[in-house]
Amino acid sequence: MTQFPEINRIEYEGPQSKNPLAFRWYNPSEMIEGKSMQDHLRFSIVYWHTMRGTGSDPFGPGTAVRPWDDGTNSVDNALRRVEVAFEIFEKLQAPYYAFHDADVSPEGETLAESHSNFDRIAKSLQEHQEKTGIKLLWGTANMFSNPRYMHGAATTCNVDVYAYAASQVKKCLEVTKMLGGENYVFWGGREGYQNLYNTDMKRELDHLARFFHMAVDYAKEIGFEGQFLIEPKPKEPTKHQYDSDAAACLNFLRAYDLLPHFKLNLETNHATLAGHTMMHELDYAGHQGALGSIDANTGDLLLGWDTDQFPTDYYLTAQCMLMILKHGGLGSGGVNFDAKVRRESFEPIDLFYAHIGGMDTFARGLKIAAAIRAEGVLENFVKERYSSWDGELGQQIEQGQASFASLEKYMLAKGQAAPNASGRQEMLENLINRYL
Repeated sequence: MTQFPEINRIEYEGPQSKNPLAFRWYNPSEMIEGKSMQDHLRFSIVYWHTMRGTGSDPFGPGTAVRPWDDGTNSVDNALRRVEVAFEIFEKLQAPYYAFHDADVSPEGETLAESHSNFDRIAKSLQEHQEKTGIKLLWGTANMFSNPRYMHGAATTCNVDVYAYAASQVKKCLEVTKMLGGENYVFWGGREGYQNLYNTDMKRELDHLARFFHMAVDYAKEIGFEGQFLIEPKPKEPTKHQYDSDAAACLNFLRAYDLLPHFKLNLETNHATLAGHTMMHELDYAGHQGALGSIDANTGDLLLGWDTDQFPTDYYLTAQCMLMILKHGGLGSGGVNFDAKVRRESFEPIDLFYAHIGGMDTFARGLKIAAAIRAEGVLENFVKERYSSWDGELGQQIEQGQASFASLEKYMLAKGQAAPNASGRQEMLENLINRYL
C-alpha cells in the first residue's frame, strides 16, 4: 500500500517548470561529455536520515511525522520501513541507496540475535531491489551509536569491543555482498580521542590498520569485489578523529600498506569542518587516484558542527563536478545524499522536496562544469600559468635531472628570476559567474 498516493514518479519538466514535484535540471537520459546524467551522478538516497531521521536535536525530541513508523525497534516495523523506503527511491528515480546495518535492522540482545534480524531485513531488501531495479551503492556498520563504542570500535581500549566490531563488519560485508553492494564504507565515528592523557595513539592506529587488513582479507575470502572506502571527518563527536581529512587518510593508508585496497568517500560538510573546501578534498584525492565517492550535502558556515543540509548552491556543485569530471568520474561510487530535512520540515512530503532540490542542484552543477570544460578557458589559463615548467629547465627538474648545484649555476648565469605573471583570481571568478 502506497504511503504517498498524492505523489507520482518525479519527472523532468525543464528549467521553466514551477512544479515543486518535478525536476528542473535533472534529466537522467541527457548526455553530458558522452555519458548520461544518471551515469555521471549515480544518485543514492541514504537510509539513516531519510528513513530513520526523527528531527531531534540536543535541545529537543523528534518532530518528524512518519505515519508508517510505529516508533518501536521491532523487526516488523523495520520491514514496513523497507516498503516505504523503496517507494521513495522509486518515485525519485534514484538508482541507488545506502545504509548502516543499524539503520535497516534492529540490534538484538545478543550478537546472534542481531545477525538473525539483519538476515530477515536483508531478504526483504533483496526482494525490493529485484522488484524495482534499485541497487545498493554501499553498506557500512554503525560502530558509534551503541554505548559499547564509547571508546571507539577498531581503536578501542577494550579488546572484547574490538572483537564485537569485527563481527559486526564481517556480517555487514556478507549482507552487502549478498545485496550486490558496489562499495563498502568505513566511517570511524568514534575512531579518535578526546584526551591524550589516557590515549596510546600509536597502539590505536596499529589496531585500526590491523582491522582494515582483516576486512580486506575477509572480502577476498567471500569474493566481495566492491570498492572499500574511508570517509574522512576531522572531529565531532571526538575532539580528533584519525581519518581527519583526505591527506591524513592517505598518509595512514600508505603507512600501513593499505592504499591499494581503499579509496575515499568525501563529504562537503566534513571538508569544511576540516578547514578545506570540498573542491580541495576532491582534487587532493583525485590526483592520487583515491577519489571513490561523495556524500552530497553542505553545512551552515555560521555553525561549527555537522548540519548535513541538502545542497542548493550551484557554485558548490559546479566546483564538485569540475573536480569529478577532471579526475574521470566516480567509478563505482556515486552522489550519495547524506543529508537530512530540517527539524522544522517535519511532513513526509518534505523528503521529496529536499531530494528533488539536491538532485537538481547537482545536475545543474554538472551542466555548468561541462560547459566550463568545453570552452577550455580555465584549463588553458592554468596550462599557460605553468608554461615555464614545460621548457628545458622545468623538464629537467620534474624528471629528477636537476640538482641544487645545477640550479645555482643556471641562476648565476641568468642573474635574476623572470618576472611573475598575475594570477588573475578576480578575472577567473568573474569567468565562472558567466556560466551560472
